[in-house]
Amino acid sequence: MAAVRALLPRVRAVLRPPARGPALRAFASGANFEYIITEKKGKNGSVGLIRLNRPKVLNALCNGLIEEMNQALEAFEKDPTVGAIVLTGGDKAFAAGADIKEMKNQTLQDCYSSNFLSHWDRLTQVKKPVIAAVNGYALGGGCELAMMCDIIYAGEKAQFAQPEILIGTIPGAGGTQRLTRAVGKSLAMEMVLTGDRLSAQDAKQAGLVSKIFPVETLVEEAIQCAEKIASNSKIIVAIAKESVNAAFEMTLTEGNKLEKKLFYSTFATDDQKEGMTAFVEKRKANFKDQ
Repeated sequence: MAAVRALLPRVRAVLRPPARGPALRAFASGANFEYIITEKKGKNGSVGLIRLNRPKVLNALCNGLIEEMNQALEAFEKDPTVGAIVLTGGDKAFAAGADIKEMKNQTLQDCYSSNFLSHWDRLTQVKKPVIAAVNGYALGGGCELAMMCDIIYAGEKAQFAQPEILIGTIPGAGGTQRLTRAVGKSLAMEMVLTGDRLSAQDAKQAGLVSKIFPVETLVEEAIQCAEKIASNSKIIVAIAKESVNAAFEMTLTEGNKLEKKLFYSTFATDDQKEGMTAFVEKRKANFKDQ
């Protein structure tokens, strides 16, 4: 039981009150970001919304945008009122790729010494669920960014692609890895080697996205899903997310063992007691995220 209880501190860290550092204070008071727009949505502000905002270049992912997004993710991660996050762009583009002008003069030495693109992975370390609401183009780095999220909702006109091959390189932020796990080797190989785009409908059929909505209602649908997730126990949601993500990293036997341990760990929480008691008493659970 001691080993099971030891799993909880990692998840409880999500629920601590926001830090008082200058970056988070600025965010909390409504920071004026240059490349993104942030706000809280849903009942009681339970959903954090991050909107990529470089419309003139179809939300090309420059270094400054990624840094601002990471700052917003950190603030929402530490905000105890936020239970889930929605990441979106504009109607024409979620993100049309990395900023090529910014990276074209990089050398091999530059990439290695700076661990180029490593800070993009901050999104994958967020314990709270992140939903990508993709309208328009999700190309190259934009497709990779969407795949780092936990759920992808697509607008009817969304297009996904890894076209790096067309400019003399390959995906560098997980495109060859996450795409293959999502749609299988044959389709992923075809997309990576040709740069061809995948429509929203084909992406859903292939398993890359879970649902498709009209362009004008996509973000609201994603917010509603996030709000539904946020109504559950935050600590249990984080445990569930960890267990699902482990399926991509472990064998079935190893994954089942971890799932059992994480399942057992929920019995050390007050929310498990409240949830099951509420079920027996035929009432709505009042989770305290403990």
